Amino acid sequence: MKGLAAGIGVVFLSPILIAGTGMMLASSADAVQSSGSFNNCLTDIDSDKVAEQVTTILDGASGKDVHVEGLDLPVEQVPNAQTIVAAGLSLDVPKKGQIIALATAMQESRLRNLSYGDRDSLGLFQQRPSQGWGSAEQIRDPTYASEQFYERLLKVSGWQQMALTQAAQAVQKSGLPDAYAQWEKLATALQGAIAKTFPGGGDAEGKDTDQDQDQDHQQSATTGCAPGQDGSGFDRIPEGSVPKGYSIPKDADPKARKAIAWAMQQLGTLYQWGGSCTNSHGPDPMGRCDCSSLMQQAYALAGVTLTRTTYTQVGEGKAVSPAHLKPGDLIFSRGSAARPEHVGMYMGEGLVIEAPRTTKPVRITPIKDWTILAARRVL
Repeated sequence: MKGLAAGIGVVFLSPILIAGTGMMLASSADAVQSSGSFNNCLTDIDSDKVAEQVTTILDGASGKDVHVEGLDLPVEQVPNAQTIVAAGLSLDVPKKGQIIALATAMQESRLRNLSYGDRDSLGLFQQRPSQGWGSAEQIRDPTYASEQFYERLLKVSGWQQMALTQAAQAVQKSGLPDAYAQWEKLATALQGAIAKTFPGGGDAEGKDTDQDQDQDHQQSATTGCAPGQDGSGFDRIPEGSVPKGYSIPKDADPKARKAIAWAMQQLGTLYQWGGSCTNSHGPDPMGRCDCSSLMQQAYALAGVTLTRTTYTQVGEGKAVSPAHLKPGDLIFSRGSAARPEHVGMYMGEGLVIEAPRTTKPVRITPIKDWTILAARRVL
């Protein structure tokens, strides 16, 4: 009877809530009620088609003609899915864990970063500040929310042997735990499509087993990078120095060569948030570089005008796949794909030049250390 009463409550109350607030998904119960029609539609997912559409969106398509079965707002939802996968990769979470996270977010929010929910639930996973998930502001940060989900999942004993519904429920404590199952196939297709856009992302599946695998071969197959082209071929790079054996690739665009060469002249100078990067070696701290001003001034020397901030530079030029970078491409990390918080410049040979953060100098790092949320070609 309790189950029947709860069902009646959902059927009759959800329309009232939606009409009264103008919000589509206020809670997990509303999400299930509004998606019941998907139960049959999502059992036969065309993974190749999903991959094609996901790549189109991540490459900067407007989404007008993009359709992903089960996603009603793919231009908003796919970047959020990308953030979830990126967070999983950065934490070395196995492929199965990433799929569980995606399916959970699909059920809880339809992969939307909601500012509302049941009681004080918020964000992609409908996490609650009152239940110790963090502040409301933190929970609305997709990267933070994803990391919190993974941290709790990894603490669940035996989660890798559980069914998706059991593992998700162990973290979420939902009133409708079986509802996560309907998203498993779509989550699997999304994870596979998105992981391949990250350097080494295709290796995530290998972490689910105890078998040793040839990671260099896998990386070449999934990212287009030959062994060593993720920067691993260089010895440890002292901060502020050029790794031994590196030279700007001869086939790089001439303007990219100029931008990279100028950026390298700033190596070793200290980061300054808000700094203009117009005199990084001078006595005025505000003449030093932050991440986006380093990109702006490097390309200014090459005759290319960029906007000032990371938030706007992610819209410059055209989107490119992280698997097909060329010297001079801008790569973005931290935050989310729509609003990244850090930018660096790909130098070729698997290396990136960046102004990392306060107390750190302009430096060169291997791309394998980056979780790339977006990449832009500005030439």
